[in-house]
Amino acid sequence: MNASLTKVTNSSIVRKRFQSRDKYKLFLMASPFLILVLLFSYLPLFGWIYAFYDFRPGIPLSQSKFMGFYWFTSMVSNPIQRQELYRVLTNTFAFSGLGMLTSVLPVIFAILLTEIRNSAFKRIVQTITTLPNFISWVLVYSFAFMLFSVDNGFVNNLLFKLNWIEQPTNILASSEHVWLRMTLWEVWKGLGWGAILYIAAITGIDPELYEAARVDGAGRFRLIWHVTVPGIMSTYFVLLVLSIASFINAGFDQFFVFSNAMNMNHIEVLDLYVYNVGMANGNYGFATAVSILKSLVSLILFFAANSLSKLVRGEGVV
Repeated sequence: MNASLTKVTNSSIVRKRFQSRDKYKLFLMASPFLILVLLFSYLPLFGWIYAFYDFRPGIPLSQSKFMGFYWFTSMVSNPIQRQELYRVLTNTFAFSGLGMLTSVLPVIFAILLTEIRNSAFKRIVQTITTLPNFISWVLVYSFAFMLFSVDNGFVNNLLFKLNWIEQPTNILASSEHVWLRMTLWEVWKGLGWGAILYIAAITGIDPELYEAARVDGAGRFRLIWHVTVPGIMSTYFVLLVLSIASFINAGFDQFFVFSNAMNMNHIEVLDLYVYNVGMANGNYGFATAVSILKSLVSLILFFAANSLSKLVRGEGVV
């Protein structure tokens, strides 16, 4: 009896030692990525100090004028800056809201893609729709310029030769329907890539659920509605919570390359506004203050969305 008890004790001690070693190994494996996050995500937060100074390039920060919370209060007290922030936030909320409304499109596309029986055709479609995600926004704008430019654009030339238009239309420089156009470009670029997560979630659904539904007489559409859709709802809600957290971060690259003097009033989002104020106009303090408030609002939105997810679904992201 004592010998067996000793063996059990020794085996539990050995198991704990191996578990502790595995923890250290996992930590060492993750340490390079943690260092990268520290260097590129947390260390730059030291730059927030510029929001409290009137910094000018070439002058040390220690010799710059201390402004306190002036840049923060000027967002509200200055009527011109208040109006500009209202315009920029309107554009940001519009793009983010349209992005959330179109977030169901990758779900629908993933379901339709998994319903294709021809595996070769399925791979071709998935590859073609995923490739745009790896194209930079600069190349996307070049593609759009070749299609819609006034002088040599394919669409304008085709419509002009068909006598459907009397003169070419400068679509890229137009201020009309900017929100819709940019949303369509975003959907085209990210549809295939966004569907990958949902395809992985669909493949993780237990096949026995489909078999049981077929035995009960469910057809193809009822299988999708009663098995596939509930199986990927958890993934959709997690991504929805993350998108709500980044609601105020509409992006920068796509708006920067598509922006011009004609559509700037409708395409300038918060990130592009910070760039224009800080880098183009040299007002680093005010640009940093706006960035700080944007980060704080994003953090508040994340915890609010996480609390709402716990209230509705019983679980959250964190």
